[in-house]
Amino acid sequence: QVQLVESGGGLVQAGGSLTVSCGASGGNFRNYNVGWFRQAPGKEREFVSAITASGSITRYGDSVKGRFTISRDNAKMTVHVQMNSLQPEDTAVYYCAAAQSTPLTFLTDYRRPLKYHYWGQGTQVTVSS
Repeated sequence: QVQLVESGGGLVQAGGSLTVSCGASGGNFRNYNVGWFRQAPGKEREFVSAITASGSITRYGDSVKGRFTISRDNAKMTVHVQMNSLQPEDTAVYYCAAAQSTPLTFLTDYRRPLKYHYWGQGTQVTVSS
C-alpha cells in the first residue's frame, strides 16, 4: 500500500517552466514504478511520463518528449516532472500513479492507466498564452 499526493501545479505563462511533484507514504516506494498522466476537460486521459522503480528507465509521451524530464529520489520518496516550454495545450490536471514493479512488464504497461494501482488526487496546471 502506498499513498500519493501531487503538488506544484499552478498558473504559468506560455514558454515558462513548472515542476510537479509526487510525494509518497506507506509501502516501499523503491519497489514501485511511477507514471504521470494528465486529463483536460473533454479529452481522454493522456500518458505523460513514467519511471521504473530504480529510476533506470524513463519514458515520455510524444507530445512532451524533449520538454519534460522525470526523476525520482527514493530516499525522499518523491518523483518530479520538470516541465519546460509549456504551451496552452499542456493545461490539464496532472496525476501521479504507482504500480508494483516487475522487470518484464514495464515496457508493456507503462502507458496503461489500468495497470497503476495507486493514484494521487491530481494537481492543476494552467498555461496562459
